[in-house]
Amino acid sequence: MPTDKREGDAPEGRTPEEIEAARKLFAGPCDFISGAASLESLTPTTWPEVAFAGRSNVGKSSLVNALTGRRTLARVSAKPGHTRQINFFDLANQMVLVDLPGYGFAQVSKSMKETWQDLASAYLRGRPTLVRVCLLIDSRHGVKESDRETMRNLDKAAVSYQIVLTKTDQLKAADVPRAVAAAEAIARKHGAAHPVVLPTSSETGFGIPELRAEIKAVAGV
Repeated sequence: MPTDKREGDAPEGRTPEEIEAARKLFAGPCDFISGAASLESLTPTTWPEVAFAGRSNVGKSSLVNALTGRRTLARVSAKPGHTRQINFFDLANQMVLVDLPGYGFAQVSKSMKETWQDLASAYLRGRPTLVRVCLLIDSRHGVKESDRETMRNLDKAAVSYQIVLTKTDQLKAADVPRAVAAAEAIARKHGAAHPVVLPTSSETGFGIPELRAEIKAVAGV
């Protein structure tokens, strides 16, 4: 695990002031708005939305908790497929964080998987307030075929997305930049993908300030 980056460090291209402003934003009130298990229950919002997508058990809920500094805002489970609806969180009455159901190896029926996939796809295609999708990739395993399929779908929908590597604390320090480079090489082949990949660890806080600043900037708040 890299030791030259700590919680609060400013990344290249970000000023300490930007990092601090993002910290204050995410330290503000963050409340659950609603959960949508069907298209009919999707609640329209006027605030900019940033969504978190990824394979089941990639660490989406843990990342949302780390970003907001709360242990239980988004419920965490070791069982894949725990997030079974689209969950919306109001961040400081300025923007919305969206936790999407995981895709991949969720231990549910095929029909339930298809229902979740259809719901997430419909949200991603038709949400005018959605400004960015953070596509979470387990840094230990890299981009899988199911991730590539999601990237192709986001490209087709012209939805801006950025790869965020999770669980980098479980890699050797020298392997983190290699994982970033490999993911960036893939991102460059996709039209809607942001070219910069952000490595993070919800466990240690590595990369969390950078991701907060990126989210704040893209949301324009």
